[in-house]
Amino acid sequence: MLWLGFADSTIFQVKTTRLGFEDVGELVTQSAYTTVVESTDDANKLFGIDIPFTQTKYIYSYDVIINAGYDFSQVKWKVIDNKIEVEMPEPIIISNEIDLDSLVVYHEQESIFNQVSIAQNNQALQNLKKTAEQDAINNGLLVQARENAERILSGFFGQVYDLEEYEIVFTENR
Repeated sequence: MLWLGFADSTIFQVKTTRLGFEDVGELVTQSAYTTVVESTDDANKLFGIDIPFTQTKYIYSYDVIINAGYDFSQVKWKVIDNKIEVEMPEPIIISNEIDLDSLVVYHEQESIFNQVSIAQNNQALQNLKKTAEQDAINNGLLVQARENAERILSGFFGQVYDLEEYEIVFTENR
């Protein structure tokens, strides 16, 4: 009879507190799609020993999309004789976004005596993004971004210059 009076009531309120716009000159030339599995395992300890019934453990995954490319304000080019010289900076990571709809929870065990805080969850998501970014870079994301940028720029120059008469030379900005 007592249970009839209890109800789960959660209210979410969202409000935009700041909005701004900026001009950008970035071009994404390569994207990496990764799935990262994260594990959170925590327990209260007493003298270095886990206290029973305080273990919280999550195993989950998210898809992460990492975009690499260039700040085009840093790309310089000039035509000398029949040569188009293009100075390019090193490619950069333009964005690193977690696809929040891709969450898969493999294991979830939360102790009422040791709950994961929003700050801990935020730190775990930051670590997940760093792992995804480093994995993408280690697997050639920036190299492929450079190669695709050269193809894209060659196509742009080919609209203006006859590429059978002009040679395109790409170099690194110093």
